[in-house]
Amino acid sequence: MKIFVSGHRGMVGSAVVRALENEGGWDILTRTRSELDLYDQAAVDGFLATEKPDVVLNAAARVGGIYANNTYPAEFIRENLAINLNLVHSSWTNGVKRFLNLGSSCIYPRGAPQPMKEECLLTGTLEPTNEAYAIAKICGLELCRHYRNQYGVLFHSAMPTNLYGPGDNYHPENSHVLPALMRKFHEAKEAGAPQVTIWGTGKPRREFLHVDDLAAALLHLLKLDDPPDWVNVGCGKDVSIRELAELVMSAVGFDGEIVQDTSMPDGNPKKLMDVSRILGTGWAPSISLQDGIARTYEEFLEQLTSGELRDSR
Repeated sequence: MKIFVSGHRGMVGSAVVRALENEGGWDILTRTRSELDLYDQAAVDGFLATEKPDVVLNAAARVGGIYANNTYPAEFIRENLAINLNLVHSSWTNGVKRFLNLGSSCIYPRGAPQPMKEECLLTGTLEPTNEAYAIAKICGLELCRHYRNQYGVLFHSAMPTNLYGPGDNYHPENSHVLPALMRKFHEAKEAGAPQVTIWGTGKPRREFLHVDDLAAALLHLLKLDDPPDWVNVGCGKDVSIRELAELVMSAVGFDGEIVQDTSMPDGNPKKLMDVSRILGTGWAPSISLQDGIARTYEEFLEQLTSGELRDSR
């Protein structure tokens, strides 16, 4: 079966490709940005018409942490809307049998009851710090749902929680919280610094899933005859940002002090996904947060040494 994985060089896409290769039996189709412009509807349409994949898994997205979302909201909404619209519509017009779209936990309302169930989508105000990105991702989910309902195609979505692992972006300002912390603690350790400053109060709670667990979940969903329109993918456990910082500090081996910069924003106070729906289909995560962070730091060091560390806006 032929599958096109968009965004195959990103953290999620590369994990999906690894999982597909390990499983075997897949004809994996990928394209770099220079080979296929996902913002160009005609280019996407022509590509899918020529290659005729059976399955499209959309792992392409413009992503980033609080700073990036606050600084570049126009790019976040424009680029993610374009990717979703072009891929969903062209997949339908070219007879793609199955489309699996990647959403995000940030699509849920700021005050959503915890843990967040799939049903609470579009029931309240979004978190202002990543509103543009969230709106674009919600549109992707709704595109898949409406195309499925109107045209009878098997287009569905998965909403991963906060992810980490191989291939993450370690930019000091534009990355997500876990890789940003890992880089900060590593550089502080190398410099012999006495302390590391982290944003906010450290009190917000977040859930983290290793990207290889997500890839396993996505392959699992592709095997379901009647998957949910959208489903949460997470571990069902959260930690405070302070606790996360301490886990990363321990893995890195930094023995200094953690200082909280309370002038910086915290973002959503708590984000924990209800994962009962996907657990009910027979999937469960297998990598603990402590083990996952240790593995990720080893990979960080390898990439840093080889010059392959992602460090981009």
